[in-house]
Amino acid sequence: MKIASTILIGLVAFIHIYILWFEMFAWNTRGRKIFKKFPAELFDQTKTFAANQGLYNGFLAAGLIWTYFISDPVWKANVSIFFLSCVSIAGLYGAASADKKIFVVQALPAMIALFIVLIN
Repeated sequence: MKIASTILIGLVAFIHIYILWFEMFAWNTRGRKIFKKFPAELFDQTKTFAANQGLYNGFLAAGLIWTYFISDPVWKANVSIFFLSCVSIAGLYGAASADKKIFVVQALPAMIALFIVLIN
């Protein structure tokens, strides 16, 4: 199970690094392909807003990556639980307020990883 949680935490971190990249550096290109329902004329106007969101996603990824460097198992679990909970809540809110697919892309992987960490 520890291998599964390690892999899932890495997957969730990778997802958030990807989100950081497109929100901070490719909002007008990749962002348009991801958020097809978002009005095209608003991408330029919301570039700074999206970059701010991307930065927050980067912090979530950094917290998850940090768990790879924690040797104490209790501390590692607690940090993992905290950041996976943050990702889960953000994904649930995003799914409820912006787009339902955010649940599958962001919340569900984090919730599965959180469950695996909790049962270890």
